Amino acid sequence: MTSPSDWIEHRRGDGELLGWMRPHGDGFVVIDLLGRECSGELDWFEAETLLDDLGIGYLADAYELRLENGAWLRVRITEVSTVSVRVKRDDWGDITVPNVEFTLSFPPNDELRPVRATRDQRGHAM
Repeated sequence: MTSPSDWIEHRRGDGELLGWMRPHGDGFVVIDLLGRECSGELDWFEAETLLDDLGIGYLADAYELRLENGAWLRVRITEVSTVSVRVKRDDWGDITVPNVEFTLSFPPNDELRPVRATRDQRGHAM
């Protein structure tokens, strides 16, 4: 994979970075702000459209961080850059609990994943 310095930034109208387009073959592969490839090879317009559609809302989603002991901890992303990704234990907005933060390399590897929906006995998301 090429480095972020080879990626082409894509920003929305207000200047907010949405991700990158990595040159690939005759087209581009979309890279989101977490450094994840989000497409196969696309033309320029398709890549821009996909980044616009992805937006940045996924950064507000809950994630899980695999700890050194193998357990998964629910976390929220607090900062993203091409150097690191910072997350904090999901405290559900409780200001009385200690803040527990972690700094991950960019892009994070399989130690960070979206929260998997809990399902009831019938298979319905809870």
